[in-house]
Amino acid sequence: MQQKIQNRTWLRFKKNKTAIVPLYFILLTVFVACFAYILSPDSSPNANTIQLEIATQQPGFSCLFFKKYKENIPKTHFLKTLIFGKKPDAELISATQITAVGDSMIVMHIIDEKLTERLAFPIDNNIPDINKHYILKRTFYLGTDRYGRDILSRLMIGARVSLAVGFIAVILSIGIGVLLGSISAYFAGYIDWVITWFINVIWAIPTLLLVFSITSVIGKGFWIIFISIGLTMWVGTARLIRGQVLSLKELEYIQVAKTMGFSSWRIITRHILPNIMGPSIVMAASNFATAILIEAGLSFLGIGVQPPISSWGLMIKENYNFIITNRPMLAIVPGIAIMLIVLAFNLLGNALRDAMDVKGSIK
Repeated sequence: MQQKIQNRTWLRFKKNKTAIVPLYFILLTVFVACFAYILSPDSSPNANTIQLEIATQQPGFSCLFFKKYKENIPKTHFLKTLIFGKKPDAELISATQITAVGDSMIVMHIIDEKLTERLAFPIDNNIPDINKHYILKRTFYLGTDRYGRDILSRLMIGARVSLAVGFIAVILSIGIGVLLGSISAYFAGYIDWVITWFINVIWAIPTLLLVFSITSVIGKGFWIIFISIGLTMWVGTARLIRGQVLSLKELEYIQVAKTMGFSSWRIITRHILPNIMGPSIVMAASNFATAILIEAGLSFLGIGVQPPISSWGLMIKENYNFIITNRPMLAIVPGIAIMLIVLAFNLLGNALRDAMDVKGSIK
């Protein structure tokens, strides 16, 4: 019976065209976030290669670079590169022109937009393809920020922060909300009164103000922000689960389970919670989108993740003053990324709600 219900839910979900596109977009974002250091043009940690001489360039900007190799750079294995990136084995020197002359490479190094200087670097002529070894041409498809960093790379790596904060916030909010909501509704009485009072107190405090309070006590940090957001989002879940459990515990099969002497823990975990998975999943999708917005807002205000960690909210903060200049894309691009991922999760949540509606029918 349970398998039949799951099949019907999946069929209703697939029939909803507004659900498939957001699902694919979310899966694509997850893929990019997981393999960001492999896919991004700048694979250095946090894509933090600073080149002030090419700062605030327009999308599609191309530049030549001379690779001045460093010594004693340890090899980084694949898994470590996948998670943390790798330190570059060469310093990139931007140039308008690079020419090999004898055993040297003449580099017209960019100092400013219209100012260059002539530099000469020794090279190894025994290398088969000198140009490929020493010269790199890179295209910045989304331009560069105020520090000359590749916006595309930081956008891809910044997706990790948004997805991570959503994932951790959902785990905390759903876990706490389901636990308190189910206990409050099932046991009722004094326990219900205490938990409901606590829920209403937390509900009355604005989310951002509560996050400010938690971070001021615990401190700033990468994981602290994630935990703080999760600890402020469980209230809505708890209220929803409490209402669901209040209606379920009066049904006949729950009364039969009590008569048979089943423990309260068994009744809650094996007979009640499986029947409220639908609302919990829908709430999780909604909390995911809300957590991303809160993290972006906190980073924009300067109390979220701290530089040089790449975050979409932090990217907007660093470049929002360029909106009124001829470089608006510096702030618009991460803003569009936030908008699309939040919209995708909201549409997915709506589609899951419709698909899990047991009163619905396959047309």
